[in-house]
Amino acid sequence: MTAYRDQYASLFNDGRNVVVMGISNDSVEELGSWLHDEDFPFVFASDAANNGATYTAFGGGLRDNNMVDSRAVIVVGPDGRIAEVIESFNANDPMAYEQLGDVVDRVTPEPEEGG
Repeated sequence: MTAYRDQYASLFNDGRNVVVMGISNDSVEELGSWLHDEDFPFVFASDAANNGATYTAFGGGLRDNNMVDSRAVIVVGPDGRIAEVIESFNANDPMAYEQLGDVVDRVTPEPEEGG
């Protein structure tokens, strides 16, 4: 996810009015410990205590074992609507960043000249 963080400004319009949320079955403590050491410009959520209910509420599908897909990513557009649920985000695949960048580009208008 550090590559994701490092590419955030160039690929994701500096997150202009978009919420990018990673969601997993990792516990709050596990995520908190990891995030404490990194400077991520996006949100992470734990669905460990909810048995996938939070993730499915966002439109994600659970695996056969009722777990969130590995590194699922949810994109919420400036209008507050879910723009995309990426059920399996492979942080090591450059195409995953292109896909995510395309979603963000689709839901964020280009900045106007001079402002």
